[in-house]
Amino acid sequence: MNLYELKPGAPNKAPKRKGRGHGSGNGKTAGRGHKGQNARSGGGVRPGFEGGQMPLFRRIPKRGFNNFEFRKVYTEVNLSDLERFENGTEVTAELLRQSGVIKKINDGIVILGNGNLTKKLTVKAARFTKTASEKIEALGGKAEVI
Repeated sequence: MNLYELKPGAPNKAPKRKGRGHGSGNGKTAGRGHKGQNARSGGGVRPGFEGGQMPLFRRIPKRGFNNFEFRKVYTEVNLSDLERFENGTEVTAELLRQSGVIKKINDGIVILGNGNLTKKLTVKAARFTKTASEKIEALGGKAEVI
């Protein structure tokens, strides 16, 4: 360790104790002001509420088709993540989940070409990028679309 590598420690700042007397600087109204909706317990308004005025998201016209509900969400896996498997392994979505590479399968797995691969693997996934499939097949492996 060198002198220039030293960093300041985490600050030991106590949290503000609101409503604990006027000597604390945050007593009486505890920073909420005098009366009004935000001063009450459980007070405040929902996001987007404009005091009864028609909210912006309702004033703007909605037209056309939105694909959000029907889109496919793929779980992305880099080639460097497949390096942990043994030579000749058949890599499936379930195997990736069991080994802890991914948490959720979603609508399928997409293999991205980031990183290097040194092992011959048979990879089964919903999609492959062009570089990923080229790198897998260059080593004698297979990139199978399921």
